[in-house]
Amino acid sequence: MGFFDKLKEGLLKTKNAIVGQIDNLVKKFTKVDEELFDELEELLISADIGVATTEEILDELRDTVKENRIKEPSEVKSELLLILRRLIGEHEPLNLSTKPSVILVIGVNGVGKTTSIGKIAAELKSEKKKVVVAAADTFRAAAAEQLTVWCERAGVDIIKQGAGADPASVVYDAINAAKSRSADVLIIDTAGRLHNKKNLMDELAKIDRVISRELPSSSKETLLVLDATTGQNAVHQAKEFKEASNITGLVLTKLDGTAKGGIVISIRKELGIPVKFIGVGEKIDDMKHFDAKEFAGALFEEK
Repeated sequence: MGFFDKLKEGLLKTKNAIVGQIDNLVKKFTKVDEELFDELEELLISADIGVATTEEILDELRDTVKENRIKEPSEVKSELLLILRRLIGEHEPLNLSTKPSVILVIGVNGVGKTTSIGKIAAELKSEKKKVVVAAADTFRAAAAEQLTVWCERAGVDIIKQGAGADPASVVYDAINAAKSRSADVLIIDTAGRLHNKKNLMDELAKIDRVISRELPSSSKETLLVLDATTGQNAVHQAKEFKEASNITGLVLTKLDGTAKGGIVISIRKELGIPVKFIGVGEKIDDMKHFDAKEFAGALFEEK
């Protein structure tokens, strides 16, 4: 099964929750009135598109209906899907313009951060890039061991120290390894401790200083890993992490296990952060670069 087929299959719950429910809803109505809009509002919020984003979507939809003098509920559906498709945004690829380029990965424990790093490393290796991974989450028990397993599966190098080591020291060693091994990409795992934002900010700032000193000209991405099954809680996490770090992109995991894929639209609209990777399975090749057109096609195509 190709990834697009996996994506279609993985988004089936979300598609049923959004497209399927919109279709069922408009069939109940014979005219376009405020009751229709009220039910659409309830539907979109329940699909984890979010209250603020839903309100903006419906304001735009009302304007479109008024301007085009739309009378048929089926036409309202078509216009709504066009708005949702547009809100997914355009694909923004990773900035990997230097050698090495740096990818800093953050996220709370339990969202699939460790597995995501392994899958991203495998994806980049499949693109003929040499990857080095830094196990700088030194506070969580067994974090380095779990990351080692995934790096072995991906066939990439990992740099680590003992439990409780200084994360910045691990990053320093990994940068030297990336330089000496002519790596294309250095991926850095970090501790997922959002409950103490100051410690997290201090730790990330220290890592940033090491990167800036040792790789002053390297491009850097900061990717936040989110669990799609948590819906609006993932949006709240993103807001919190955005205050602690300059996030350049999102990694959305577990899309295949949820009807809450609508958070792609919510996050994009509310935070302006692009999705860079999506995961739709447990296997090492089940995470790919996010393609907005492909995602929209899997979610909204009629067939």
